[in-house]
Amino acid sequence: MNDGGLDRVKIPDARPDARPDATPDAAPVALRRSQDAPRDTVPDAGRRRFLTAGALVVSFTLLPRPRDAFAQNTTTTEAGTFTATAPQLPGSLKTTPELDAWIRIDPAGKVTVCTGKAELGTGIRTAFLQLAAEQLDIEPHAVTLITADTGETPNEGYTAGSHSVADSGTAIFNAAAQVRALLLQSAAAQLHVDAATLTTQGGEIVAADGRRLSYGDAVRGTNLHRAAQPGVPLKPPAQFRVVGRTLQRVDIPGKVTGGESYIQDMRLPGMVHARVVRPPAYGATLASVDGARIERLPGVLKVVRDGSYLAVVADDEWRAIVAMRELMAAAQWHAGPPLPDPATIHETLMKLPAQEIKVADQTGDAAPAARTLEVRYSKPYMTHGSIGPSCALARFDHGSLTVWSHTQGVFPLRAGIAEMLSLRKDQVRCIHVEGSGCYGHNGADDVAGDAALIARALPGRTIRVQLMREQEHTWEPFGPAMTTHATVSLDANGTIVDWRYELWSNTHNNRIENAGRLLSAQLLAQPFTPAPPKPIPMPEGGGDRNSIPLYRVPNMHVQHHFIPDMPIRVSAMRSLGAHMNIFAIESLMDELALAAQADPVEFRLKHLDDPRARDVIQLAAQRFGWQKRVPRAAAARAGVGGQSRGVGFAFAKYKNLMAYCAIAIEITVDHDTGRVDIERAVAAVDCGQIVNPDGVRNQVEGGILQTSSWTLYEATTFDTRRITSFDWSAYPIMRFSSVPKRVDVHLIDRPGLPFLGVGEAAQGPAAAVLANAIADATGARIRDMPLAGERLKAALA
Repeated sequence: MNDGGLDRVKIPDARPDARPDATPDAAPVALRRSQDAPRDTVPDAGRRRFLTAGALVVSFTLLPRPRDAFAQNTTTTEAGTFTATAPQLPGSLKTTPELDAWIRIDPAGKVTVCTGKAELGTGIRTAFLQLAAEQLDIEPHAVTLITADTGETPNEGYTAGSHSVADSGTAIFNAAAQVRALLLQSAAAQLHVDAATLTTQGGEIVAADGRRLSYGDAVRGTNLHRAAQPGVPLKPPAQFRVVGRTLQRVDIPGKVTGGESYIQDMRLPGMVHARVVRPPAYGATLASVDGARIERLPGVLKVVRDGSYLAVVADDEWRAIVAMRELMAAAQWHAGPPLPDPATIHETLMKLPAQEIKVADQTGDAAPAARTLEVRYSKPYMTHGSIGPSCALARFDHGSLTVWSHTQGVFPLRAGIAEMLSLRKDQVRCIHVEGSGCYGHNGADDVAGDAALIARALPGRTIRVQLMREQEHTWEPFGPAMTTHATVSLDANGTIVDWRYELWSNTHNNRIENAGRLLSAQLLAQPFTPAPPKPIPMPEGGGDRNSIPLYRVPNMHVQHHFIPDMPIRVSAMRSLGAHMNIFAIESLMDELALAAQADPVEFRLKHLDDPRARDVIQLAAQRFGWQKRVPRAAAARAGVGGQSRGVGFAFAKYKNLMAYCAIAIEITVDHDTGRVDIERAVAAVDCGQIVNPDGVRNQVEGGILQTSSWTLYEATTFDTRRITSFDWSAYPIMRFSSVPKRVDVHLIDRPGLPFLGVGEAAQGPAAAVLANAIADATGARIRDMPLAGERLKAALA
C-alpha cells in the first residue's frame, strides 16, 4: 500500500505530548511462541507443577498448582468472552484475575507474558509486547510472549470478534502496571526508601541516590501469585514511549523470507505423514474398502478406519498422498441425502422452521410517512479459502496427547478432542501455531481432530496431517447464506421515521462446543452428535450482528429468523452477520438518500448523534475529497457501454460496540465485462487508544481487500449432490491485478480511552461502499452478492 494514509488525526482529548509515528530499529524480539514449547509430549504433571510454581512464586513457596489453574472458565461464546469471576476488573482479568497468569518474572529478571489469544495474522503478538513493555518500562524485545497454549496460558476462549486487544490486551496492560507497582514496593523495602522516590528503567528499579535493583532481585521480595486489584492506576498516556508508536511486526520477517512461520512449515524429528479420505458428499457412509492392499504400498505404515472415518499414514508425504489416492479409489460409499436446489436456496432457507428473536422493538413519536422503500438483499454461502489448506500435528505418548493446531480456541478444542478420545482434559495439551490464512472457523479444528485420532492409533509417533485443497474447500464450515428484507419510511422532510428489518440466517457459530462438532467424530462407527446450534446473544450477535443501525430512528423493529436446520455445513466467518447486515443497511441508506434527494454523506450525518461516528465520517469524506452529490436514479446510466466511474460511501461501528470505520471509494466499471476496478479507497478509523498505528492500518487495508473479494467475486457453489467449488478454478478470489490501486487509512487516536477492536471493522462498510459506488457509476442497484461479473452485466443489459 502507498504511504498516503500515514497520518493520525489528533482530537481534542489527545495526549498533549503526542509525537509523530516512529519506527524503531528492528531489534531481535525475544518472542517465545507457544509452538516453541517441548513438542514431543506433555510434561510430567508433577514436574510441570513444580516448574510452574517455581517460576511464578519466586522464593516464597512452591505450592503445587493444578494444570488448569489459569483455565477455570470454559463457558465461551464465538466472540471469546465468557462468565466473569471478578467482574469489577478490566478485560480478561475478569475471568483470570491472577497476576502471574499474565506476567511472570524469574530470578534472572526474564519477563514472560502470557495470553490465551492466538495470532491469526492481525499483529496481536506485536501489540501485546508493546502493552506489556509500556507498563513495565522495558523494551519490547526484552519480553517473551507465550500465546494460546492449554499448558501455559489463561483460558480466553476463542480468538474472535475483534476481542484480542480489547480483552487480553487490556488484561496484560493492567496486570503489567500492577506487577510494576509490586516490584517498586519490594524494592523500596529492600533499599529502605519510599516507593514514591523510585523509578523504573530497562528492567531495573532506580533509587534517587543511584542505587539499582534488577526486576529479578525485586521479584524475590514479592508474590505475583495474587489476584489483581481494581482501580490500580496506569501510566498516563502523556508518558507513553511504546504504545501509540509503530513497532515493526514481529511475525513479518519470517513470512517474507521463507522462514518457519506457519504450522504448515513445522517439521519435527521422526515425524510421519498422514492423509485423510473424506466422504464424497454430506451424509455419505463408507460401504467397503480394501485397506490391507493399501497397507502393502511402499512406505505405508497404517490405514486407519473407524466407521466412515478413513486415513492413511506413511513415512513420507508424497507416499502418503499416493496412498490416499489409492484409498479413495478403493473406497465404496453409500450416498447421502440430496442437497437443496442452489437456484432457490434463499427461498428454501426462508421456509425452514425458525427460532424467532426480536432484536429491536422501539416505538416513538415521528412525523407521518411520506415515502416507503421495501427492498431485499442477499449473500451466498462463502468459503474461507485459506491459502494454506488446514494442517495439524499430534503425538500420543504414555497416555498423554499433544496437539499443535491453528485453531482459534485451544481450550474448546482440547475439550472436544478429550471427549472424542475418552481422555481427561489434563491428558490433552493443545498448542496454537499460526496457520496460513483464516479469519473464522475453517478446517483447522477438523484436521486437529484427525491428527488426534491418528496419533492414538500410532502411539509414540508424531503425526502430521495436511488437508488437500479439495478437502479444505469441500468440507470446511462455510460462511452462512443470508437474506434480509427491509421496509423503511421517510417523512416529507426526508427524515427516517420508521425502520422494519428482518433477516434469515443459519447459525454463525458451530465452533467446538462438544466432540460432535468435530468432523472426524461424526464419521466414527460410534459417532458423536453435534451440539445443537444456538444463536449468539446481542449485542455481540451472530447472524444479527450489526442488524441495529446506529442511526437515529424513532420507530425501529428488527427481527431475526434464526434457522437451526443447516442444508450446508456452516460456522463462523470473519465479522459473522455484520458483513451482510451492514451491506444491507448502508446500501439502504444510499437508496434512502436518493429518495430524499440528499447527499449520502449529509444524509448519514443528519441521522447521527454519536460524535465519534460523525468524526470518522467527516474525516473520510474530507480526505477523500468528497463532493456533494445526489445518488443517480435507477437505470440512469444502464446500457451506456464502455466504462463509467462512480464513488461510494459507507460507515459502521462494528457491533455498535467496537471500532468506528467509514470508507469512501472510487471505482471504474467496464459495462461489457462487468469488471469493477477500485481506483482508490479512503478509510477513517477510531478504535480508541491506538497501540500500533501500522497494525491498525494493516487490519483495515486487509479488511478492505478481503471484503472486496467477497463482495465482488465470491460464492460457494453446489448442486443437489455435492459442493462443486472445490478448487480455485471454481471458487474465484481477487487476483493481484484487481486489488485497489490505492488505499489510504486515516486514524483518530484517543489516548487513555478503551481499546476498541478493529480486526473486523472494515468488513461491513467495505461491502456496502462497493454496492453504492456501482450504483453511482451505472445507475444499477445490485442487492445480491457477488456484485461483479455476470450479475453486473445482466443488470446493465
